Amino acid sequence: MTQSSYPALRMRRARASAWSRAMFAENRLSPSDFIWPLFVTEGDGAEEPIGALPGVSRWSVDGIVTRAREARDAGIPCLALFPNTQAERRSDDGAEALNPDNLMCRAIRAIKDAVPDIGVLTDVALDPYTAHGQDGLLDDGGYVLNDATVDVLIGQSLNQAAAGADIIAPSDMMDGRVGAIRAALEGEGHVNVQIMSYAAKYASAFYGPFRDAVGSRGLLKGDKKNYQMDPANGQEALREVALDLAEGADSVMVKPGLPYLDIIARVKDQFAVPVFAYQVSGEYAMIEHAAAAGAGDRDALVLETLMAFKRAGCSGVLTYHALHAARLLGA
Repeated sequence: MTQSSYPALRMRRARASAWSRAMFAENRLSPSDFIWPLFVTEGDGAEEPIGALPGVSRWSVDGIVTRAREARDAGIPCLALFPNTQAERRSDDGAEALNPDNLMCRAIRAIKDAVPDIGVLTDVALDPYTAHGQDGLLDDGGYVLNDATVDVLIGQSLNQAAAGADIIAPSDMMDGRVGAIRAALEGEGHVNVQIMSYAAKYASAFYGPFRDAVGSRGLLKGDKKNYQMDPANGQEALREVALDLAEGADSVMVKPGLPYLDIIARVKDQFAVPVFAYQVSGEYAMIEHAAAAGAGDRDALVLETLMAFKRAGCSGVLTYHALHAARLLGA
């Protein structure tokens, strides 16, 4: 690349005024870039603040509908739902995931009845339903069984699709589950239900507040390292993405977000498909605590980190800051 040299070329010229900076911006943020994760709980008129996630609550189904209306009005196109299943409905086999009247299905139906023009993304994994907090079924030694778990995930996916889910998002990291779910959705006539695969989900230290939110932290026996990815690995993520795309994923996700911007960029560069990031609970909490401690301006921190995802190649971001960011951008 041939360029002029200083002073014929002054890189600061384009930065000298606000209008010029706006005109030359390489990436832009919009409310349509956001998916808002929401936690659903039992009850009526219930709001349960989550101590580890300042400003985030669990909502009963009626409250989730109110949040859906707020999202629509702010220009957010999609919600991601996560249930806090009651302890008495949890079991070793996660059977509540197959209940057509479970908390997740009731929330899906309520949103689609009240706000049909917003998308609903649903988590497919068994950890919200198991008594042991793992994402699948266990053998006698505590190892998560792959194929037996996939069989249950198929039923869970069909259950959510029948309730009205628009996007099925398998977060379990079992091998082969995307192809099995896609075949089942096609077989049952759910041909327009998308699959957003958690293709590169790492065994991360950033998930702690989320486990509080869905009630699994105290239940989890052991860790999830035999199915979630090793943070040391990057090339493996590309293999995981390739497999999920070959099996029928419409889009892929990298989770967590900011510590894995390199993975996002590599996935986008290699596959040129829609890539999403999950700005996870630990990332959100760090921003909130930093702002509360006076270490930075909250609004600026939120928007700068979200822009980092766009710059890395994301089509969109799952973020607990979605409503706040959308309102900042719409102001």
